[in-house]
Amino acid sequence: MKKTMMFVLSVIVLCMVFCSCSKKNDVKTSKPKIAGIVFQEDQFFRLILFGMRDAAEKGGAEFFAANSLNKPDKEMQLVNTYIARKVDAIVISPLSRKASQAAIKRANDKGITIITYNSTIDTDFPASYIESDQFDLGAQTGRAARKYIEENLGGKAKIAILAFKSQVPEQSNQRSDGFKSEVTKLPDVRIVAEQDAWLAEMAVKKCGDILTANPDVNIIWAANEGGTVGSVMAVKNAGKAGRVAVFGTDTSEQLISFLLSEDNILQAITGQRPYEIGSMAVEYALKSLRDEPIEKKVSMPGILLRRDDPQGVKAFEKKLKELIDKG
Repeated sequence: MKKTMMFVLSVIVLCMVFCSCSKKNDVKTSKPKIAGIVFQEDQFFRLILFGMRDAAEKGGAEFFAANSLNKPDKEMQLVNTYIARKVDAIVISPLSRKASQAAIKRANDKGITIITYNSTIDTDFPASYIESDQFDLGAQTGRAARKYIEENLGGKAKIAILAFKSQVPEQSNQRSDGFKSEVTKLPDVRIVAEQDAWLAEMAVKKCGDILTANPDVNIIWAANEGGTVGSVMAVKNAGKAGRVAVFGTDTSEQLISFLLSEDNILQAITGQRPYEIGSMAVEYALKSLRDEPIEKKVSMPGILLRRDDPQGVKAFEKKLKELIDKG
């Protein structure tokens, strides 16, 4: 009886080992299924999807793209859908560090590899987290703004900030802290208003209200693409071109056109590397599935584009257009 039980246990262990090895071999030899989830429809996330798609194609993977549209219930639904489809990996920018955990953990518990990018969750089970260096994005623009204030405003300025704390608070705060760390090195700089406005239409109204309530504001910094676009439009609508300078974050064809325009409103932006982020996220997913080593966290530096360097802006514009046309 004892020998029989030992034999049965041995068979069970061998089966478990065989199944585990078979699953790994299947991933290594079959076509992996990778799901990529974004949460917003803008150029930043479109370029991320282009990078994901190209990396998946290069790596011989089947790729599924989806957008949660900034809705937590939609995000949960998408994750559950990909669990049901039995994808091998989910590459996602979670909407919430805490609220997004449950659905993503279900996927992880089902053996699905999780890679987070742009934003992450308060747990360590994702195989990797790939992001822009958020503090650096703000600090690079802050240095450009400080230089502008010293050279054009005699070292004095009243600044308004448009952020996105109610959307992704940690990321927004890091960018804001980076910007403030540079401009506040000047003793005669005051930050007189801080509001949330991450979509262009929101920012036009918020920035317009700020300019009305604080007519002596002469610098505006926005923490993302929508806020930057809306700030430029609000300054133009208020007839304050040349008197109020805008600095911002992120890049897009529209923002580049603002940098190259003759209205002298947008002075500098610090862009992210969305195509590279998306590409690396999928590459890391595939490496993780093959049990290859990857870094637990990657922070990419930003790219500063300045009005006073039009050739650099045009070179970046050409590269951006090539990526968009390719997509």
